[in-house]
Amino acid sequence: MTGFMRAYVRIVDGVNYRIGRVMMYGIFVMMGILLWSSISKTFFLPSLWTLEMAQFALVAYYIMGGPYSIQLGSNVRMDLFYGRWSVTERAWVDAFTVLFLIFFLGVLLYGGIDSLIYSLQYTERSPTAWRPLIWPIKSIMCLGFFLMLLQAISELFKDIAHIKDIEI
Repeated sequence: MTGFMRAYVRIVDGVNYRIGRVMMYGIFVMMGILLWSSISKTFFLPSLWTLEMAQFALVAYYIMGGPYSIQLGSNVRMDLFYGRWSVTERAWVDAFTVLFLIFFLGVLLYGGIDSLIYSLQYTERSPTAWRPLIWPIKSIMCLGFFLMLLQAISELFKDIAHIKDIEI
């Protein structure tokens, strides 16, 4: 593995690890928003913003946590044959299939950036009573897609290292 690949894996894994650990606490943000929603509906006037804000928090939670999930290997695999294969065979299959993930994430990022530009140009707002701006959540989505793409490339580099039997 070249020095560039080692540095890339170390930096991307470090960034996504830290972001993932912070995003783990996003569940408490959602709980707080939904708790406030329940309290305000029971004792005060219902808040217009709580349900949509909880949805935005959920999107940020799972999109920004995605690269960390890939890094930990928490993604779902069909274990019918995979569990019986050697580390090298798994690395070959993972190196092949991650190429599809990289393509998919590239398409998502391209579409997300296009949608973000549209949202910024036309000051897009949600069609609800609260009418928040949409560009902040779209920018978080684009950042998450970008970080996931970087993590997928990092996983490809790790698979190449396993195939060549090189220590990462």
